[in-house]
Formats: sequence, C-alpha cells, structure tokens
Amino acid sequence: MRERKDPAAVAEELRRRLADARRTLADGAPEEAGARFAELLTEAEEFAEQGLAAERAAALLGLGESALETGELTDALGHFERAADLLADEAAPVRAPVLRGLAVAHYLSGELRYAVHLLESGLAELARAEPQDPDALALLYATAIGPYMDMGAHHHAARAAESALALAPRVSDPALLARTHRSVARTLLAQGRHAEADASLATAAELYDRLGLRTELAHCHWMRGYVRAQAGQLARAEQELRQALLMLGETRAALYRSQVAVELADVLHRRGSSGDAAELLAGVLGDFSSERGAVHAAAAHRLLGIIAEDAHDTEAAEEHYVRALSLLERAGAAGDLADLCRLLGDLLRRGGRTEAALDAYRTGLGHRTAPGSTTLGPAQL
Repeated sequence: MRERKDPAAVAEELRRRLADARRTLADGAPEEAGARFAELLTEAEEFAEQGLAAERAAALLGLGESALETGELTDALGHFERAADLLADEAAPVRAPVLRGLAVAHYLSGELRYAVHLLESGLAELARAEPQDPDALALLYATAIGPYMDMGAHHHAARAAESALALAPRVSDPALLARTHRSVARTLLAQGRHAEADASLATAAELYDRLGLRTELAHCHWMRGYVRAQAGQLARAEQELRQALLMLGETRAALYRSQVAVELADVLHRRGSSGDAAELLAGVLGDFSSERGAVHAAAAHRLLGIIAEDAHDTEAAEEHYVRALSLLERAGAAGDLADLCRLLGDLLRRGGRTEAALDAYRTGLGHRTAPGSTTLGPAQL
C-alpha cells in the first residue's frame, strides 16, 4: 500500500521542481525540460486524488511550451488542451498562460484567425475580471500582435501594442516585460518608427540578457534582423539573423530556427547571393507544412519563385507562387498574400496570360501591404 503523503508537502516539492524545469526550458534546453515536465506530470497524477490540479496543469503547460520550442505543434496543442480542461473553473488570469500557449500553437500551425479569436475572447474575459491582472492582460495583448500583423489588421495590432505598453509599468514579471517590448517593435516598424522599434528591441535584449533567457534573446536577435531587413540595412540584418540562427541551433528550437533561415535566405538573395539563399531554403523547406509554419513555408516558396524568375525559369516560378498562394489563403496572412498576388499576376501577364493574371490580381485585391506586414523584404506600397 502506497504511503499517503501530506498534500501540502507534495505540492510544495512539485512546485519547486516545476520551477527548476522552467529554468531548464528558459536556458534553451527544451528536450531536457520536456522530459522533466513529463516526469513531474506522472508524479502529480499519482496523487490526483489529493487534488494538485494546479501542479498538473503547470506540468502540462511546461510540456506544451517545450513542444512549441522543438516544433512539435500537435503535441503542444494536446498538452495545452489538457491543461485548459484542468483549469476550466479557474479565474481568467490563471488560465491566461495556457490560452496564450493554445493561441501560439494555432498561429504557428497557420490558423491565424482562430489564434486571434482565442486571444480576443481571453482579453474580453480579462477585461471583465475584477481586479484586473496587468501581467495576464499584457501577455495576451503582446501575443496578439503577430497574428494581427500577419492578417493585415494593422489598426488592431497597433491598439494591442498601445495597450501592452500602457500596462508595462504595472507588469511584475521582467521576462513578460521584455516580451512586450519585443512584440511591439513590429507595430512601431509598421508605423515607420524605426528608431523606436530598435529602442524597444534593445530594452528587451537587455532584460533577456540579464535574466539569462537564451532562447528569448535569440528571438530578439531575430526581430532585430527583421527590422534591419525591412529598413534595407541588409549587412546588419544578416549579422542579427545569423546570430539568431546560431543561438536557436544551440537550443534545438527546430521550427523557429527554420523560420529564421527563411528570412536569412531573403537577405542573402537581396545581397546578391541567390545561390546561397536557394541552398539554405532547400535545407529547411522540408521542416514546414500547411500545419507547421505555414506562413514561412509560403515565404520560402515565394522566394524560390523569385529566384526561379531571375533564372528565367517561369514554369518553376509559377509553381512556387501557386504553392505559396495556397498556403497563405488557408492561413489568412493578408500582407504576404497581397504581395504574392502581385508577383504571380505580373509573371502571368508577362507570359501573355492576361485572364489568369487578372484572376491573381483580383485574389489580392482588397489586401494591402505595409512595412512590418510581410514576412520577407520591404512591403511594396
């Protein structure tokens, strides 16, 4: 017969080890962290009759976040959904980290609209809660910025950024404060406020470095590379993206590393190294699918189409553009979709296929691009 342990002592020990596992994840070891979270979940479930719902949910949240880092999106969704079930009766601020995890998993899976739906529903619920929780609100506002920008909902993204920044003085978690500054940089870029975007990223990088959050610091280098690329500062963009690629490779963040590789390939192409760009894309294209990094998968095909056009291989270019179009329509990434329809329409028009070109232009009609709304390259205004 198993010895009955004191529930309070069991919960305290689990919480201590959960904190250790979270530190392992923050240090850039998602596979090791995932193994620790799995072990802790098993132990917590052995004492399920004594409660421990919060500890089980925390272990599942950690498993989900570890799976996001390694790019196992289906596993991540499963873990987050189980955590959400355990916390169904808890207050909205308690459920916010799990909701954020679900939204990010759907976002990375190419389900932008559903990710936004989840976040907007969560924000509405948090707004009704008394007292309001600044950390929970800032977390969801910061998370919403990326999907909004990819969907072309620039006004909504700007409002989310303003709300997140307004909450910043009351945010108690320094890592969350850094994430907020990192996220709002994209909306500042879209508004042409490059210096402010760079300042936000510098603040985020300083906080991440101080906290020793290596994976998050890599994301900062990634965003700084994106900002530099959008501003046409290609040498500095390449430097930042290569640093992000190196750091994410060390942390084994597979999907994120592949996404950075696509953006680096774009910079290399724009710097005249199309062969290197194509080689880099060939090495990561298999990491994507319509359910895994769909927006960057489309970006890779878009760039390969441009490279094929430059080589006068119009058949290959059209094939890549059409594949990208299919991915973007499913994801609802308006900025990239508008840009791609322009490229495909121009290709078809130059080939004398006027009706097909018009169809492509019509598909993109109503979508507009702006700085910060496209995955690769400066937006065509």
